[in-house]
Amino acid sequence: MNVPPTTLPAALAAPAAPHDAHPWRWVPTLYLGQGLPYVAVMLLSIVMYKNLGVGNVEVALYTSWLYLPWVLKPLWSPLVELVGRKRTWIVALQAAVAVSLAMVALVLPLPAFLQLTLAVFWLLAFVSATHDIAADGFYMLALPDKARQAAFVGVRSLFYRVAMLGGQGGLVWLAGWLQQRHGSFVVAWMVVMATLAAFFVLLAGWHAWVLPRPPADAPALRAMPAPGAPVHEGGATALRESLVEFGSVLVAFFRRGDIARVLAFLLLYRFSEAQLTRLLVPFLLDPPAAGGLGLTTQQVGVAYGSFGVAALTAGGLLGGWWISRIGLARALWPLVLAMNAPNVLYVALAVWPPQVGGAGPGADAALAAFGALAAVTAAIVVEQFGYGFGFTACLVYMLRVASQPLPGGAPNPHQTAHYALCTGFMALGMMLPGMAAGWLQQQLGYAGFFAWCCVATAPSFVAAAWIRVDD
Repeated sequence: MNVPPTTLPAALAAPAAPHDAHPWRWVPTLYLGQGLPYVAVMLLSIVMYKNLGVGNVEVALYTSWLYLPWVLKPLWSPLVELVGRKRTWIVALQAAVAVSLAMVALVLPLPAFLQLTLAVFWLLAFVSATHDIAADGFYMLALPDKARQAAFVGVRSLFYRVAMLGGQGGLVWLAGWLQQRHGSFVVAWMVVMATLAAFFVLLAGWHAWVLPRPPADAPALRAMPAPGAPVHEGGATALRESLVEFGSVLVAFFRRGDIARVLAFLLLYRFSEAQLTRLLVPFLLDPPAAGGLGLTTQQVGVAYGSFGVAALTAGGLLGGWWISRIGLARALWPLVLAMNAPNVLYVALAVWPPQVGGAGPGADAALAAFGALAAVTAAIVVEQFGYGFGFTACLVYMLRVASQPLPGGAPNPHQTAHYALCTGFMALGMMLPGMAAGWLQQQLGYAGFFAWCCVATAPSFVAAAWIRVDD
């Protein structure tokens, strides 16, 4: 962005404190490093397994299990607070990401590649979820000024989306291009994973050099003991206090009067989408003889990974703006409808599949194939835009839940922890329905499966009707 510093908002352009690197040097790369491992676990794994001939039942079941570390993330987040500095966690975890991706590349040629890569992807998911905790905590410590924190929120979001675009779009396209060049998806994905691993080696080195060292970034287990107590008791005291505090956070969350409504919404709002997302890429890649659309991997990278991510981002931005204008209570039902109604487009694509591969040689056939691909891309764009638009309701609702005052009217002292618990239940709502999606598709075929996804939007509407929203 070639903008003179003097034209930037003061919070963005102000010089950093003496012990800090300027946020522009590390905030973009930190959140690029946060997004890419998530994309590798949640999307690249699906494309890779389909390219390597793994069936839809196994793809949906095993990749849905990879959500588990994000479900359980709130349970071990106190460990990141207690042990070591968050700066150290970030660098070490990015190095662990590099090792994990390199291991995926190394085991791909082996006969047991499925079991081995799943084990490594699960490790990578655990590392990525822990990196999320460390990165978000470090961001607040390294930018203690609330104005600067707010000013760089947009930068965080932008580069997380850049990671999604680069992963779902660029890396998937690269895998398809390499396969066409070398004739092997094994070689293609080995190169992609090795390239991503090398990038994280560089990223860990960059952050080891450039990340600031805020004085507040100190491990809690080094806390000083009480006066007169042995020095070694300081860490044990901090550990006991943290465990007691964590227990109080859980008790306060589950003692809410509306906890049943909250959990139902978090678990069911994306009930249909959780199943559809597991099978969308297989539907795009499977040949017409198997009920799919027969797109190439490169075409998936462009249609779903590039145009789809752009539409998802635009929908999210518009949804957030719209809620800020009219409030969540008034916006809720249009948001729910926008997220679920476009699912019918996939029913249409499965029943009347466009001939993306063309009907023969010649310019007319090529033009027809291009038109078919454009129709598929348009359907993806509409569905992803609606998903991004509607998902903002869930994000805003979680913020409302976390910030709701205590019964006596006092502010909730556990807002961050309660928001983390909400995200864990939201991830569980994506994991459990997705596990059975492959089996359902195998029984119903793609047309029947997408029709079921339309029916499965009913729990989302019921959960939305049950919650109470006060603007």
